[in-house]
Order: sequence, then C-alpha cells, then structure tokens
Amino acid sequence: MKTVLTFLLLLMPAFLVQAQESRTCCDENAVVKFSRFGSDMEFVSAHNEPGGYKLSNAQGTMITFSTPDGKTGNAYEVKAETPANKYLLVFHEWYGLNDYIKSECDKWSSELGVNVIGVDLYDGKVAANNKEASQYVQSVETERGINIIKGVREYAPKDAIFATMGWCFGGGWSCQAAILLEEKCKACVIYYGMPEENKEKLAKLSAPVYGIFASKDKWINSEVVSSFVNNMSLLGKKVTVKVYDAEHAFSNPSNPNHDEKAATDAKALVVDFLKENFK
Repeated sequence: MKTVLTFLLLLMPAFLVQAQESRTCCDENAVVKFSRFGSDMEFVSAHNEPGGYKLSNAQGTMITFSTPDGKTGNAYEVKAETPANKYLLVFHEWYGLNDYIKSECDKWSSELGVNVIGVDLYDGKVAANNKEASQYVQSVETERGINIIKGVREYAPKDAIFATMGWCFGGGWSCQAAILLEEKCKACVIYYGMPEENKEKLAKLSAPVYGIFASKDKWINSEVVSSFVNNMSLLGKKVTVKVYDAEHAFSNPSNPNHDEKAATDAKALVVDFLKENFK
C-alpha cells in the first residue's frame, strides 16, 4: 500500500502540469490565440515597417477616460459634423494607435457622418518597427482590453449606439467589443482578424457581422473563416463574408502585399453594410 501511495504521489506533479496545459489550451481565447502570431517570424515579416506617416489637419483629438479597473484609457475621438448618438469604435492593427489609424478614423467619420473613437489597446505605446509591434501585441492582457472597451462604453452618452471595426489584431478585438456591447452594437466589421470561436460568447453577439478575409492568409485562413461562419450559422447569427484573392493585411497601403483594387472594393462593401445596419 505504501509503495502504491508513493507511486501516485510521484505521478501527481506530471498530472497537474498536464491538466494545467489542457485547461490553458481549452480556455485560450481568440485574442490570445492571435497574439501568439507575434512570435511567428513569417507573420512578422509579412508586415512592412510602419514608416513615418504623419497626420496633417487632424479632425479629432486624443481623449482619456476612466476604466473599471481603476486606471484610465486613451483614444482618438472624431466628433460627427452634425451631433449624433452613433459611435463607430475603431480598433488598430498591431502597430498601435498611430497616425495612419487616426487618419482612418477621420475618413470614416466623414464617410458615415458618425462619431468615431479610435480605441488604444496598447495604453499609449505605438510601435516604431516590427520588433516593437511583436512585443506589444503579445503583451496585451485580455482583461485590460475588456476594461478599456467598458470605459469607452461609459464615456459615450447613455443613448449611444455602436458599431465596431478593426484590422488584423484589431479585427479580433472588433468582434470582442461587439460581443461585449450586446444589443447596443448594431454592426461589426472584421478585417482579417481572429474571430471568436467560443459559441457561448458568440451567443451574446447581437450585431450582424461583415468579415473581410484573404484567401492567401496563412494565419486567419480558410479553416478559421469556415469555422466562424459555421458557428454563427448554428447560432442563427447574421454573418456575411467576402474573401479576396489577396494576402493578410492587404488593405493597408504600407503593406508590401497591399492590393488597392481589393481594398477599394472591400471598403465600398463595408460602407454599404454600415449604412444599412448602423441605425
């Protein structure tokens, strides 16, 4: 009996480690899964260095707001020319809330006539190169990101309605924000970002989703997209997907694989989608 007990005690550490690894695997959420791409050198090299683009004649201003974890969040806010209760939340790529993303916020506000908030998930950090971007994307804690989104929700007026949009790293967070905002979110756009896989979380999603993906994307690939569409269909959720014969991050002009034709077509589809649903 003593020999058996000793043997079991020796086995316990290995069993506990295995169980912990199993829980980590099963509990891994979509944004954490995407963050692991930051250590994939092929993924890193698929992005051009962000360069020195500078925003001129900015329409918006930087704001700060309280977050539920006792901290403050940052964002770039562009107010609609005509006062409105519509807020488009824009989520940055893996470089952070840089001048390129701010310029996109300006453009989308003018295009749609809505307030736009470019959400800063890096808490003030902006990557100057791919090495920094790789570090920042892996350092984002899911709970902190959720608290930032909650802070934005509280910053907006009580009667505010929302739409979400993001690219790459931000595409996944666009999906997370739409889930978090529930019925207050009227539309969600994901540009080649990691969609949520957990059906219990997706069940809370109220907004229709438009997904823009690339057939040559090795990371947000056809398997990821098909699984997402299938999960949404099983839950009776509205989802529309457009897949282009292009590479990951094809919509960003600084990307070495930028596809202007596909980017222009995708934007037209997204504009129509938002105008139809964001009301």
